[in-house]
Amino acid sequence: MYLTRLALTDFRSYAGVELSLEPGVSTFVGPNGQGKTNLVEAAAYVSTLGSHRVATDAPLVRAGAERAILRAAVTSSGRDSLVEIEINPGRANRARLNRAPVSRPRQVLGVLSTVLFAPEDLALVKGDPEQRRRFLDDLLVASAPRYAGVRADYERVLRQRTALLKSLRARPGRPARSGTRTYARAGAPRDAERSGRGGDGPGHNGSGQDGTGPDGAPPDRAGPAGPAASTLDVWDEHLATAGAELLAARIRLTASLRPLVARSYSAVAGGASVEAGISYRQSLRTPGLSGPSGSPSRPGRAPAEADEPAADAARLADGLREALAMVRGEELERGVCLVGPHRDDLDLRIGDLPARGYASQGESWSMALALRLSAFEALRGAGDDPVLLLDDVFAELDVGRRERLARLAAGAEQVLVTAAVPADVPAALRGARFDVGGGTVTRA
Repeated sequence: MYLTRLALTDFRSYAGVELSLEPGVSTFVGPNGQGKTNLVEAAAYVSTLGSHRVATDAPLVRAGAERAILRAAVTSSGRDSLVEIEINPGRANRARLNRAPVSRPRQVLGVLSTVLFAPEDLALVKGDPEQRRRFLDDLLVASAPRYAGVRADYERVLRQRTALLKSLRARPGRPARSGTRTYARAGAPRDAERSGRGGDGPGHNGSGQDGTGPDGAPPDRAGPAGPAASTLDVWDEHLATAGAELLAARIRLTASLRPLVARSYSAVAGGASVEAGISYRQSLRTPGLSGPSGSPSRPGRAPAEADEPAADAARLADGLREALAMVRGEELERGVCLVGPHRDDLDLRIGDLPARGYASQGESWSMALALRLSAFEALRGAGDDPVLLLDDVFAELDVGRRERLARLAAGAEQVLVTAAVPADVPAALRGARFDVGGGTVTRA
């Protein structure tokens, strides 16, 4: 798979620019702030319908313009396709495939597949769980575009259920809670609070001495009565069903990435003596959401792969229902959704220690690169090579990691590289060169 043409209209700093591209390596060179990253960001947007730099579309539209338009001509398996995306901040985006409008932009997902390496990737290791959840979900969609719908369905259910909890929170007369429940932490409360879903520290349930609620219901089912309770029950079921499908897919993906991450880490780190590992961790453990061992995570250590539940959607849905019952009282009190895939994390470890907080800067970069390389290998194994986008990443690496990454990347069908100066690009990735500056891109 490779791009043959990329055209930007009113995207970021470009009023208009069009690139003719070929298989192999293309390097975009120019001083910082001239728009090199905007080019690879545009290619990645066509692939994912999102930016790795900002959470909303508004900054993508050139100042003074109403909309931005991206056009990408893609060759894959001998088939030519044209993807056009119109970015409309504050309104619905529109897309066309081979000049025919599509009803939803996500219908163009899968036409272009990319893997982007960028300085922001260090957040995959050092940042909040949201970064790692996005890594998994983006890779799921790239592997099988139908998961864009699964992801959207879950996010819609989460928004609706959270809105209902907030409305019920304002109602007086909710019963007091007692008893306890146990969390397995999946990230700092700061991450959850920022996303509007609350922290994930310990709380309590509404159980009586026999472990049931006042009416004999499961713990924490005590709460609003009448229609409000019935409505919340409906959204609990929607969340359990939609969440289980997304959760099962993430667990399967994590298992398939595990050997790829270990191998990629060793390659980037130069045959490191310790092995890198990954495992999927859920925020709340119940029998339905525990691994085969059923054992809790060791304090200060990443959970073993054996603690991951099986990727059984039916069992995972049962576990989510049980977890929702456990925390209903606290959810009503706080007005946030405390259970679901939006609370989980991808644990990264180097040897026996978690990468976050323990890894050195070099080890953190090796792990971040290993995640991206494993994504590339996973997509390559499913079909065509994705387009590799290397955005100013070599300037962040020491000489050894720079050369090893370049050798690994050189085997891709198409590689787009950005760099401030030609010397930043290793010899293994020399190819066509474009000079970027003053709002123009010219082939050297």
